[in-house]
Amino acid sequence: MYAEERRQMICQSLETDGRVTVAELAHRYDVVTETIRRDLDALEASGLLTRVHGGAIAKRASDPEPDLATRLGTNTAAKKRIALAASSFLPKGQLKSVLLDAGSTTLELVPYLDGKDVQIVTNALGIAQAALTISVDRLDLLPGRVRGRTHAAVGVETVRALSRLHPDVAFIGCNGMSEAGFTTPDVDEAAAKTAMVTQASRRIVLADSSKAGLNQLVCFAELSEIDVLVSDTGLSDSYVRLFEDNGIEVVRA
Repeated sequence: MYAEERRQMICQSLETDGRVTVAELAHRYDVVTETIRRDLDALEASGLLTRVHGGAIAKRASDPEPDLATRLGTNTAAKKRIALAASSFLPKGQLKSVLLDAGSTTLELVPYLDGKDVQIVTNALGIAQAALTISVDRLDLLPGRVRGRTHAAVGVETVRALSRLHPDVAFIGCNGMSEAGFTTPDVDEAAAKTAMVTQASRRIVLADSSKAGLNQLVCFAELSEIDVLVSDTGLSDSYVRLFEDNGIEVVRA
């Protein structure tokens, strides 16, 4: 097999799985690992992938961050299934605290909190508005500067408020998830998400499979920092293995 043929097949694997490893490719194409490393370096130089330790991931999406209205109309069926599956992780017992990150998937979780003995904490205007239409014990909206694109409170005041909280569980959204961790395009939004991950007793990411293989600008959590990932059936087996190998419980709804 010529190098160009092999590199085309590597790109096809990335389109399908979002990630490849040097060891897997060397075994698949019956070549030494150094040959695969040269292939990956050449493909990265051509702008076709991003090299990571031990392999490569699909090129980070360069599209602008979609606004909330756009995201609310994208992959809605998958997001509803994810929310239903995620509802099984809601804490049980008297007056438990639930932290909801801003996002179109976390918003779908709100109806499952109706009638629960829970305190909701959120940095999302839309989630706070939705929570006002259901019966919960208490609702707290975090302070901060509101981003027009996501309708999320972010900034120093948001992070400071989060640093004083210890919620039982946090449901967190992301814009990308890969070997590089869980990522988002905005620095301030990432800081808020990192504070959520740090302060919560249990950290659950809700993300549809379109986020797999995307590596956005800012990493807010390493893979090892997340307890559960709830995604949809489109999440490939290779990504399930990646996340499970890093101690994450994976649910495909």
